[in-house]
Amino acid sequence: MKYLALVVDDERQMTEIVSFALETAGFDTVTAHDAAHAWQLFQSRPVSLVILDLMLPDISGATLAKRIRASSNVPIIMLTALGDTAQRVAGLEAGADDYIAKPFSPQELILRAKAIVRRTMPAPAEPVTNVGPVMIKMDAVYVNGTAVDLSEIERKLFRCLLNHRGEVVPVRTLLNEVWNTAATAGGRNMVKTTVYRLRKKLEAAGLPESTIQSVRGRGYTLSM
Repeated sequence: MKYLALVVDDERQMTEIVSFALETAGFDTVTAHDAAHAWQLFQSRPVSLVILDLMLPDISGATLAKRIRASSNVPIIMLTALGDTAQRVAGLEAGADDYIAKPFSPQELILRAKAIVRRTMPAPAEPVTNVGPVMIKMDAVYVNGTAVDLSEIERKLFRCLLNHRGEVVPVRTLLNEVWNTAATAGGRNMVKTTVYRLRKKLEAAGLPESTIQSVRGRGYTLSM
């Protein structure tokens, strides 16, 4: 996924330097040289990061930062003069998340940009499967909203049967997908024992006894 950075500075050379650095790091960029154009771009594009100079020709960068922050949590990095504590404070008070002093190393800018986007972007949603009263997450199974105390192997077995819902799943398939092993002399008994434990736990949680059915000579099927 590419992130779009809005680079705002009244010096065209500076916007070119910043944009080039970010683009080499995989960002897409758009540039503006005044607050009015920057605001227009911000409202019309899916901006993931703002790099903003405090000194702009129409309104101050701090005022623009406040306007952006009032409508969005997008990360903002302020460009400030070297050693100017007042500028840094003004930028942070306006809602900036970080600052970098001019002149700066392009590599430092890239590292700060990547770090701040990584921190502020939402984490990927955990995959969740819902079937009737059952909800399966990566590390938990719920029946009617109550967690069922399953071992990792039992969860993997349940998920495997759910993935093949409506089918008869052969023992060799279960051994391959759940235990990552080929069929062995003891494999059938291992599957049978785990299915028994899983079935009893699901029954105790309120699911019918017929939820997991044995099909003689063929395997197991999930009925939900």
